[in-house]
Amino acid sequence: MSDKPKETKHWTTLRDQAFFGNLKDQGNPGEYPFTRGLHPDGYRKRIWTIRQYSGFGNPEETNQRFKFLLEQGQTGLSVAFDLPTQMGYDSDHARALGEVGRVGVAISSARDMEVLLKDIPLEKISVSMTINATAPILVAMLQVAAERRGISPDKIMGTAQNDILKEYVARGTFIFPPRPSLRLATDLIVHCTHHLPKFNPISISGYHMRDAGCSIEQEMGFAIANAKTYLDSVISRGVAVDQFAPRLSWIFNTQNEFLAEVAKYRALRRMWAKMLKEEYGAKDPKSWQLRIHVQTGGATLTAQQPENNIVRAAYQALATVLGGVQSMALSCFDEAIAIPTEKAQTLAVRTQQIIAHETGVTETVDPLGGSPYIEALTDELEKRALDCIKLVERAGGSIGAIESGAMQSAIDESAYRQQQEIERGDRIIVGMNRYVDENEQYNGQMFRMDPNSEKRAREALAELRKNRNVEKYQSAITALQNAARNGDQEMMTPILEAVRAEATVGEIADALRSIFGEHLQKAKRFTQAD
Repeated sequence: MSDKPKETKHWTTLRDQAFFGNLKDQGNPGEYPFTRGLHPDGYRKRIWTIRQYSGFGNPEETNQRFKFLLEQGQTGLSVAFDLPTQMGYDSDHARALGEVGRVGVAISSARDMEVLLKDIPLEKISVSMTINATAPILVAMLQVAAERRGISPDKIMGTAQNDILKEYVARGTFIFPPRPSLRLATDLIVHCTHHLPKFNPISISGYHMRDAGCSIEQEMGFAIANAKTYLDSVISRGVAVDQFAPRLSWIFNTQNEFLAEVAKYRALRRMWAKMLKEEYGAKDPKSWQLRIHVQTGGATLTAQQPENNIVRAAYQALATVLGGVQSMALSCFDEAIAIPTEKAQTLAVRTQQIIAHETGVTETVDPLGGSPYIEALTDELEKRALDCIKLVERAGGSIGAIESGAMQSAIDESAYRQQQEIERGDRIIVGMNRYVDENEQYNGQMFRMDPNSEKRAREALAELRKNRNVEKYQSAITALQNAARNGDQEMMTPILEAVRAEATVGEIADALRSIFGEHLQKAKRFTQAD
C-alpha cells in the first residue's frame, strides 16, 4: 500500500486558491472584526490559560488532583463531574450504582463543593465547570460554598458550561424538555449578570458536537445558531445585550485538520463580531469578542498505540495557539483507556508550556495571517458555517431543529460518513487502520479508582440528611416547585435557598422533574436539500 498521504477531499478545491484581498480588510489584531485575534499583543504579555480537565472519585480526591495540577503550573481549574451529578442523581440513587466518581467527581451537596474547593483561592483561580442540565444547581452550590468562606459572589471567577441545547444534539446529558431547560439556562445567565459579574454563565459548545462526528463547519454553525437562541432568550427578559454578552464564553474542539483548525478560530471571531454588531446592535466592543476555550479532540484519541496521542494533542495544541484562543486543555494520551494519570496530566501541561516558551510562536500576533491558503480557508469556513445557521433557522431555530430531531440527524449523517471513510481506509488513523502493530500491548501506568470512593460518598449523604433542618429543607423544596409552576418566576433564587437548606443535587432535580417532566429524544433526517 502506498505511503503517499491522501488529500483531504473536504478542502481540495481550495488547495491552489490565492487570497487576493487586502490583509488590512481583515482588521488589525485586537480590532473589529477580530479575525486576527482579540488582543493587539497576542500572547506577548500573557499566554492562554492552561486549564486541564480533571475530576474523579469523591471531592477529597479531586481536590488533591487540583492542587497537584496547580503545582505543575496550571493557571485555572476545569471540573469534570460524574454522570450521576450531570443527570441529576445523588450518589446513593439506584441509577448511580457503579457510576459514582467514574467519569468525573461526585458532587451531591454544597458541602461536597466546599470540600472540592478546599484551600483553592476562588478570588484568584477561576473554576470552569463542565455541567449542563444541573448547571444552575452546581453554580448555586459554588456560590454557597464561597459564601461560607466569606467570599462575596462578585469576587467568584469561573465558567459554567450551561449549554443545554447541545446536550440534545450531541452529548445526551439532558433531563428536562428543551423549553424548560432553556428557561433554567437563561435564569442562570441573568443571575450571573446581576450577581456574579466575574463569572461566565455559559460556555457555548461546539466541542461535543464535533466529538460526536459533526463536520468543522457544522461545529461552527450549529454552535452559533444555539448562541442566537440564548441571546434572544436573555434579551426577552429585559436584559440588554451589552449587559451580558461580554461574559459569554465558548468551547471548541481542535482536531487533526491543522490549517483548517487555525482558520476556524479566525472565522468564528469574525462571524460573532459581525453578528453581535450588525444583527444585535451591540455597542460595547467586548460584546463583539468571541472568547474561546479549546479542548483538543477527545474523539481523535486511540486506544491502539496510545503514545501516538501525545503527538496528536501537541499538533492540535499548536494549531489552537496559531488560531489565537484564550484558554486550553489537552486531552491526555491515556484518556482512551482510563481517567488520565498524574503523569499524563503533567505531560499535557508541559506540552502547552513548551509551545508557549520554546517554539517562538507567541512572539508574533496571528503568524499565519496573510497566507493565501489560510485567508481563503477562513473565508470558505465562514461561508459554510453561515449556510449551516440558515439550515437551522429554516427548521425553526435551535429549539425547533432539536424538537424535530433535525440537528441531531445532521450530525449523525456526518459521523456515519466519517466512520465509512475510516473503515475504507480513506481517512487514515495511524496505529488503528494503518501502520498497525498486531503485537502491541500498552504497559504503561493506568489510573485505578479507589474502590471505597462510592461507599464514602453514600455515607456522606446519609450524614448530611441526618443532620440538616428538615423543616427548612421541606419548605425550600416546596418553594422551588411553586416557582417552577409559575412560568414567569426566575428559578435561581429558590434554587439557592434550597442549596442553603442542604438540599442535594438529586433532590432539587427531582423537584423540577415533578413539574417539568423528562425529555425523550426524537430523530428526523436533515440534509443540505432541506
